[in-house]
Amino acid sequence: MTITIDLPQVGESVVEGIIGQWLKSPGDRIEKYDPLVEVITDKVTMEVPSPVNGVLTRIIAEEGETVPMGAPIAEMETDEELPAPSPSSPQAASSPGQNVDTIGYLMTDVTPVGPTGGGMDDPAAASAPAGRRAPPPAPPPPASAAPKEERSRYSPAVRRLATELNVDLTRVTGTGVGGRITRDDVAGFAEGRGAAQPAAPARQDADEETVALSPVRRIIAEHMTRSANDIPAAWSIVEVDVSDLVALRQGMKDEFRAREGADLTYLPFVIKAVVESLREHPYLNSAWGGDKIVLKKRINVGVAVAGADGLVVPVIHDATTMSVAELAKAGRDLTNRAREGKLSLADVQGGTFTVNNTGALGSVMSQPIINHPQAAILTTEAIQKRPVVRHDAIAIRSMVNVCLTFDHRIVDGAQAAAFLQSVKDRLEAMGPDTAVY
Repeated sequence: MTITIDLPQVGESVVEGIIGQWLKSPGDRIEKYDPLVEVITDKVTMEVPSPVNGVLTRIIAEEGETVPMGAPIAEMETDEELPAPSPSSPQAASSPGQNVDTIGYLMTDVTPVGPTGGGMDDPAAASAPAGRRAPPPAPPPPASAAPKEERSRYSPAVRRLATELNVDLTRVTGTGVGGRITRDDVAGFAEGRGAAQPAAPARQDADEETVALSPVRRIIAEHMTRSANDIPAAWSIVEVDVSDLVALRQGMKDEFRAREGADLTYLPFVIKAVVESLREHPYLNSAWGGDKIVLKKRINVGVAVAGADGLVVPVIHDATTMSVAELAKAGRDLTNRAREGKLSLADVQGGTFTVNNTGALGSVMSQPIINHPQAAILTTEAIQKRPVVRHDAIAIRSMVNVCLTFDHRIVDGAQAAAFLQSVKDRLEAMGPDTAVY
């Protein structure tokens, strides 16, 4: 019988996906759980597995097309019944081809770049609903361009780009699954051999260059626009004296590295202060529900990793149960797997609050965009030695600005100020007696 394969639901905040690359072609015999297609979401690039054994008979959603979750993407011929859809059914992991690099890691480690601003230590923040539906695909190249059996090896998106850039696909080496040629392969070949580029629009200046949006960049753009348009955001900042925290970390970082095999950064200390403050101020750990405020009982802290293709926000789940050392190890594990393109959907779902760091980029003050639909995002800036007045005397202290952007529908200025003061007090109280384990 013929069954329809739908794009599986992968979480309440993921509403659309962009078809990245089909890994199977019509006529292919497919085993259950074999990867069918790569889909780019606002969370990760994932492989959607086949739910049954059978033969792929028709591709409905072409590469580059934006598809709502639950919409049909393909048809298969099978003797099995299609299992009932379930949010947890796709055993999808991020594509190994998604290389996510990070810069810095809290003052010295993973940093975020891009539209969201940064948190004090690890990554950057960004979850983003996918972009609007792509325009209808252009007609494929004429039959004379290549034999029928050869053209069937290339996706419509690859053939269109090859036509635009005047690239002979038989000369391109594929880096996709099974040696399949991707759009990046075509673009890289064209750039390397100086292929003719599409003519610039008449209004474009000779000194300008246009760069096509990648699916990830389009997703980020859509998400940032949605956050800016939907959330009436307000912003606040406090100065924090972290001199004792700096001394604490400096005094134990070598021992920690020898014991744990990883650097002790400022991020886990910041997360610890944020988590304890969120327990006191639960409205900062919530979401807008239209006619209600949804308070989140679990505190799951997202930290953003920046890569060449965009931002991804792995989540430390149930951060309230972890010590500083456990937070450090959890953050490092997520960062490493993000760099290797090995994050699963579970790693990027369920965030309730985002901690970010622009300080690793040298920033001293920034206004991050809230990670929709969360209520707030906190960013820490560069630690600087500055003269400050203490006990009516001038002293040189290690100071850092901590910035908060919050949804003013949920949180008033007094609540935001109280939360920031709570974070400040906890960071300033950290010193030689602070427990790390």
